[in-house]
Amino acid sequence: MRLRYLSLCLAVLSANALAKTEQVRSPNGQIEVHISDDNHPHYSVFFQGKPVINESKLGFDFQTAPSFRDGFEIVSSSQDNVSSTWQQPWGEEREITDNHHELAVTFNNKAKQQAYTVRIRAFDDGIGFRYEVNNAKPLTVVRELTEFSVAQSEKATAWWIPARGWNRYEYVYNTTPLQQAQLVHTPFTFKNADNVHLSIHEAALVDYAAMVLDQRRPGTFVSNLTPWSDGTAVKTNGQFKTPWRTIQIAKDAVGLLNSRLILNLNEPNKLGDVSWVEPGKYVGIWWGMHINKNTWGSGEKHGATTANTKHYLDFAAKNGFDGVLVEGWNIGWDGDWFFNGDVFSFSKPYDDFDIEAIAQYGKKVGAKLIGHHETSGNVTNYRNQMTDAFELYAKNNVSQVKTGYVADGGNIKRIDADGIARYEWHDGQFMVNEYLDNVKLAAKYKISINIHEPIKDTGLRRTYPNWLAREGARGQEFNAWGTPPNPPEHTTMLAYTRMLAGPMDFTPGIFDMSFNGLGDQTNRPQTTLAKQLALYVVLYSPIQMAADLPENYEARPDAFQFIKDVPTDWEKSIALAGEVGDYVVYARKAKKHKQYSGNDWFLGAITDEQARDIEVKLDFLEAGKRFEAQIYQDGKDAEWKWKPYELEVRKQIVTQQDTLSLHLATSGGVAIRFKAL
Repeated sequence: MRLRYLSLCLAVLSANALAKTEQVRSPNGQIEVHISDDNHPHYSVFFQGKPVINESKLGFDFQTAPSFRDGFEIVSSSQDNVSSTWQQPWGEEREITDNHHELAVTFNNKAKQQAYTVRIRAFDDGIGFRYEVNNAKPLTVVRELTEFSVAQSEKATAWWIPARGWNRYEYVYNTTPLQQAQLVHTPFTFKNADNVHLSIHEAALVDYAAMVLDQRRPGTFVSNLTPWSDGTAVKTNGQFKTPWRTIQIAKDAVGLLNSRLILNLNEPNKLGDVSWVEPGKYVGIWWGMHINKNTWGSGEKHGATTANTKHYLDFAAKNGFDGVLVEGWNIGWDGDWFFNGDVFSFSKPYDDFDIEAIAQYGKKVGAKLIGHHETSGNVTNYRNQMTDAFELYAKNNVSQVKTGYVADGGNIKRIDADGIARYEWHDGQFMVNEYLDNVKLAAKYKISINIHEPIKDTGLRRTYPNWLAREGARGQEFNAWGTPPNPPEHTTMLAYTRMLAGPMDFTPGIFDMSFNGLGDQTNRPQTTLAKQLALYVVLYSPIQMAADLPENYEARPDAFQFIKDVPTDWEKSIALAGEVGDYVVYARKAKKHKQYSGNDWFLGAITDEQARDIEVKLDFLEAGKRFEAQIYQDGKDAEWKWKPYELEVRKQIVTQQDTLSLHLATSGGVAIRFKAL
């Protein structure tokens, strides 16, 4: 027995001696990734010399082929360093720096004649890694084994929403100890005992299933791939690259907001000339339906009429907006449209909506019709009409389309090759491809897309710049009828969670808080008026909606002026201060364009249910220049429940040397334009 024990010990020591470990560091040396073949391929991540991700397994299980688990060893590796700058055609920042160190490690199992490569890129703001598989025969993935084993998980705090629920991504965020998070969506944001902030997500999700995180052992999250209706996860021809598994890392919460890691891990623009893709602001026949002033379906209260659209086009043109979104214009909205997606037509309008006349009127006044395609999750019906639908819009000067996929999670309806209805998840491989096919086809007609009920953002706007924005979180409409509506902390949560993925069409700008009465017991925006203004700066989107009714803006011209002034395309963006779920302060510099000199800055600050006073240094402004600060701030008596309209509008001359003292009421905000003099 003793000899056998000694033999086993020697065997283990021999195996460990043969184990290989490779490592790569970020350019500034703060982040370090180790990858090893000891027992089972695994990796670990360190920040400032301390572990933030403990040893975490890598690999796959397949439907018929042997698993990528044990028996793999590192057979080769290579390194590369990249330092470059690229430009976005539109975005939160015109120039993006891509500075990373890369390590590619190939694992091989001689006995099974299997191999795969793990490619790691280490940036100063985090890491990304992906699998690259080049198999001769098709492989069907049933399980990805990637782990994220959080160091000191028992002391970590997490902010999260549940995955695989009926309401897709549209949930209020939870704040809990990390070990209480179960099946969660990404971006998944948390901080450890050292106040290091991390967010796990993915980049460049193409032809693959979206990843949610399943906490199996305490603190260890496993990549859980959203399945097809047949239970498998990913169907491949054997040669595939996974999305990048990303971990953004920062010494504080604000550091996460200033990360550009997700964009840097996506491929460059594949569309060529995209000068036809235009950021901007719009109004819409939309909010009236949510507050029951109008209906999507036909009848006396029908919102999408020719006359009403012309009225909105007049308002848009008068106030410098680019277009008017119109929902409910096409056949299919009558009855319970949530469940009748089979009958939607995408080229036949209701009799009271003359699309040709509206298009001509839009050209006359100087504002465009913005299209809308609601599928109610019946994607085969939409696909069969998609070409005709885009041709109709292109003919009528429509250059942007909002698409919708309203359906419960797991209830996307497709008809397979045998004519059988199958039901898929919004974030499964089938729909990942369906959304992208829609964006690619739209590009052929020089149409940009804004998707609601989408697949989550993974930075593909870099590769397909006509993918302007998407929803993918609990938006403004929940403040009309959601029970409960979005709480005061909701948008301060979005900044550090959902918004790490990319632009969101939150639809800010509600001026009438009392359509259901004031107080905290009704469905209404739980914010002050100033906070609604600040959202235009804090929650980035290249297309921002002035979501309220025209008459409500006309009643408050002082506040409306900020919405008219604020741009949606930025030269530079800097998060200045904040904590997850508490508050956030952003400064953004307007890109030179039309009414902007290229020297103006805008600032937005929002808070949760706590009022707070903040000091903001203006050192982001250009030295030697003077600016007129046009300040829209909560009044001294403002508070969101009963006095949301208390607004102070003032001006003062400032320079880079100044500091502003700003008051934010409960669920309040501050919006500022710094106009260069």
